[in-house]
Formats: sequence, C-alpha cells, structure tokens
Amino acid sequence: MAAINVAMFRSLLIANRGEIACRVIRTARRMGLRTIAVYSDADANALHVKMADEAVHIGPAPARESYLRADAILAAARQTGAEAIHPGYGFLSENAEFAEACAAAGVIFVGPPASAIRAMGLKDRAKALMAKAGVAVVPGYLGDDQSAKHLASEAGKIGYPVLIKAVAGGGGKGMRRVDDAKDFAAALEGAQREGQSSFGDARVLIEKYITRPRHIEMQVFGDSHGNVVHLFERDCSLQRRHQKVIEEATAPDMPEAMRKAMGEAAVKAAKAVGYVGAGTIEFIADASEGLKADRFWFMEMNTRLQVEHPVTEAVTGYDLVEWQLRVASGEKLPATQSEIHAKGHAIEARLYAEDPRGGFLPSIGKLERLRLPEGADIRVDTGVREGDSVSPFYDPMIAKVIAWDATRKGAAEKLADALSSAEIAGVKTNNAFLIRCLRHPDFLAGDVDTGFIARHEGDLLHPALDTAQALSFAARQNLSEYAGPSGDPWSAQDGFRLSGFAEQAAEFVVDGKRTAVPYEDLPTGGETLRLANGDIAVMVQGETFVVHPYDPFIAAETSSASDRVTTPMPGKIIQLLVKPGETVKKGQPLAVLEAMKMEHTLSAPADAKVASVEVSQGDQVNDGAIVVRFETAKAAAE
Repeated sequence: MAAINVAMFRSLLIANRGEIACRVIRTARRMGLRTIAVYSDADANALHVKMADEAVHIGPAPARESYLRADAILAAARQTGAEAIHPGYGFLSENAEFAEACAAAGVIFVGPPASAIRAMGLKDRAKALMAKAGVAVVPGYLGDDQSAKHLASEAGKIGYPVLIKAVAGGGGKGMRRVDDAKDFAAALEGAQREGQSSFGDARVLIEKYITRPRHIEMQVFGDSHGNVVHLFERDCSLQRRHQKVIEEATAPDMPEAMRKAMGEAAVKAAKAVGYVGAGTIEFIADASEGLKADRFWFMEMNTRLQVEHPVTEAVTGYDLVEWQLRVASGEKLPATQSEIHAKGHAIEARLYAEDPRGGFLPSIGKLERLRLPEGADIRVDTGVREGDSVSPFYDPMIAKVIAWDATRKGAAEKLADALSSAEIAGVKTNNAFLIRCLRHPDFLAGDVDTGFIARHEGDLLHPALDTAQALSFAARQNLSEYAGPSGDPWSAQDGFRLSGFAEQAAEFVVDGKRTAVPYEDLPTGGETLRLANGDIAVMVQGETFVVHPYDPFIAAETSSASDRVTTPMPGKIIQLLVKPGETVKKGQPLAVLEAMKMEHTLSAPADAKVASVEVSQGDQVNDGAIVVRFETAKAAAE
C-alpha cells in the first residue's frame, strides 16, 4: 500500500515508563524524532529517562499522582514543544478523555480516536456492539443491574464455572473465576474492589467459563483512510492469575480455516468502530475437541499496542511502533492484507520480579546482578539496568525476552537456552519457572490452554538444585572471599598449619537451623554473588537461590518466624478477616493486601490461634510488617 505524502511530526512525548517507553523511544529515534520522557519521583534515574533527548518530572511515585495525570502530561508537552504524544501500552493508552484532551490542546494522540476507545474500552458495551456487528461473543450477563443478588442470580442461570470481569481495564485485574455458588459473593467483592482501585469503575460482567480455553488474539491495524488489516494471531494461553506469561505467534495447531475466519472477524470488529492505529481483538476458543473455526468467541478489544507485540513483529518483519507513528501522522498503512505474511515462529516470555513458589507475589528490591540474554534471533526489551530497583509502585516486569526460529520447537529451545544464561540477583524472579514451562513436554507438543500452569504446577515449581547443592555453591563463594591474593601465603586465611590444614566449614541458616558445609569437594560452574545484606546468591542455569549465612552474634537467626504472618511487600490493608482469640486452619485467609494494583490474600501457614492483630483496616504498611501474631506452644501451655 503506497503511503501518501504527509509530513511526519518532529517531536514525540512518551506518556509511559519502563520497557514500554524504552521500546517506543528506540523506534522514534531511528525515525529521526526528538523524544521526550516523563518521570515520577521513583523514576528519576530510570533507563527511559536516560534514553530520551529530554525528560520532564511529573509528580510523586504513585501512578495516579504522576503517570495517570493527563494535566501533568499535557503540561510537559507544552513545556517541551512536543507535537505528538505516544501513550505507550498502559496507563493512559485507553483513556478516551485523554485522547480528547490531546486533540483540544493541538497535540497528536498516537492511538485510536476517542470514539473507538469508548466503544471498545468497556467490556460489556464492546460485547454488545460486536454481537450487533455479527461477531460471536461468549455467553454471559452484560446488564446494568449490578446488585450482588442479581449478579448471583445471573451467574446461576449461566451455570458454573463462571468468570467475573471488571468492565474496564485489563491485565487480569478485577477478574475472578468462580466454581461454586457459595464462593460467588466473596469473589464479586474482590473483583469490584480491584476494578474500582485500578480503573475507577467497580462494575462487572459475568461470562461462562470455558473449561478448556485457548486465549488467542488478532493484531489489527487501521488508518484514517478507511483501511484495516490484521497481522495474524498470537496465542496467549499460558497464563497465571489471568495474566499472560508466555505468548507466541502464530498459534500452534491452528487450522487455516480458523485463522481465516478469526482474521475476518477481527477486521470486521475493528471496522465496526472506525478503528485507527494498533489494536488487539481478543478471542476465547474452546479447545476441548481441538481448534475449530466455529468454536471461538469475541472476548474483548484492547485499543492499544500490546506487551506481546514483538512476536508479531518477529514473524511479519514489521515495526509496529513505526506503523503507529506513520498512521498518526496521516499516512496510509504501509502494507495491504495480501502483502502481509507470517514467517517462522516467535515466542515471548515475560521475565518478572516475582516469587512463583510464593503465589507469584511481586518481589521488590535492588537488581544487584542483572545479566540478560544475548544471541542470534534473541530480542530483549527492558526498562531496567543492573543496580536499578524494582519499585512497589509499578508492574514488576524486568524484561521481555523473545526468540524467533523457523519452527516452534526451535523457537522454544532458543528461548529456554537464552533464559538459562540469565543471571539475576537481589530479587526473586520467575526465570527458572519460564524455562521449565518452555521445556515441558506438553508445551512442546502444543498442548497448552489457560489451565496449563495449574495442571503442571508440581513440575513447573520444582527447583533445579536441592538445598545441599545450593549450600555447596554458597560455601565456594564463602571460601573464595577468604582465599587471599593468589600466590601470597601470608594473606591467605585458609587455616594453614605446619601439620596440615584445619578442618573448616561454612555455616548457614536453613529453615531456622544452623547448617555446616565443609570446604571440600565444592562444585564448579554457576555464578555466586555476595548480596548487600550479606546473603549469598547462587545462580545456576537461570535459577537463583539465596543462602543465608549463620551469624553467631544474632541469636534470632536460629529461631523460626512461624508465630506470625507478615506482608510480602508494601501496600494497603483493605480487609481483616480474623480477630484475636480466633482459631484458624492452615490456608485460611487472614487479611487482604492491596499492592501493585492487585489484591493479595495473606493466609495462615498452619493451624493456630490468633494472639493479636497488629494492623488496622486501611493501614499503609511496609514490606515485612507483622499483620497477625499466633500463640506459641509455650504460651498456650501457660
């Protein structure tokens, strides 16, 4: 499709942060545009700030006080003379009022028109619109009656299991699967709170939960001249907490008839709202009998470029941010549908600072070691460097790692090998978990749906090293620190004696107990690092183990903290579910913590009696704050 002669704007402000902002800046600078970053207090030294030609401070760390402030963003645009604003693919990217405010200020909004955002931004309205346009939608309730009684009644009519979804937003926030009517009320309350907190909208819709679902989305693109195309599909079925973990293009085992039908449905959906720019039409497919052209339904539309767009770029060869900028300047789409082809296979893994064995809770802290993969056909999109900190205020993504190969099996192997070369210490990550997902036989066979992680949790969460092996690596690090300069016997601290060497061992704390590891027959390979707090990080084949040295001067190190429940990260206590004197069972919810725009339930580690509750509902708490204390065996005996 030949582009018309339209003058490109010369300066671009990116109204986002992290890897998103960095990714947009790279393309904009390649196109010769002046780039302007915005930043909060927490991001003053962030990578995207350093990459941009100019940067403007817009407020405190919380997103609602900085990155979500349209007035601050527009003020920064006026201050710097920015001709266009790219909202990234989060924060303000799906905010119709912001798009209108940009237009009113005479600034180009790099995104769809406000009318399309409004039409597709609320899930209930979007589904109603798609049904009217002849696009099949998931059975469910989309009505205005939001009373708990009515919603419960509708869920019963639909039939369990059902999915509760906030009508606004995305990213898994405000979503709850409910398998039984008795659990509906609590799930509804949680979804409503999360929707209100994340999007300022507590309304929900109810959908039938497909028991063997595949999450497949179509990348669409439109221009202001009436052209709309798709750039093939992405399979995003491997998820946890309704958030994508691994994405790939194209979808494994998709019949060509279904690919054609889904592409046509996606284009029809985009045209129904006069769509301009990059967007994603998300479908849910029933894979219980394999993928079929008549067994997929419209789920929602994201009126932005998605986090997983690099896999589409890898198989099509197009830079979709460049497409966005050209379309925003008034050009026609760079290619027609017949000119767009998919070559090979690409897979993306989202590398997060989170604890898979701890319920995938985010992990905050300093990235004391960060060595990300490199290699042919490997792409890394990141917004952090070694020495940066993962903040409690934003999404804890460290990087997106993408691999391309001629075959799906080859792409999976390349990506797993690339992640195995990563070295990360200072925070917990899902890196090893991702490697095990990519190497799992069922994944390699294409047997993937949204229940994959739950089905294979035991395999995916099992550590590559046992405790004894990790301690041996840590002991080697300990010994190296006392070895002294090579060839200098006077500096060595190895216990030399005329009659031989003294027996020596490194001592660590494991499960509250003192453990000794002799300095003999220590392993080779792997990487170790002494962390700022004195712990030792052991990094082997993409997995990091943190070992705690024994300190005889700190008696508390040999005691267990099983008499309490603490917060895993800073946040707000939004619910307290127990009182002093109450007896609780293992796994029973004690409190709900809101952090990083998600709700996290704190549960009892064992059967116990509550001695005290140390916080109040509504309290802002720091990482490690004591929420509940339990009676100890000694106290109970007294």
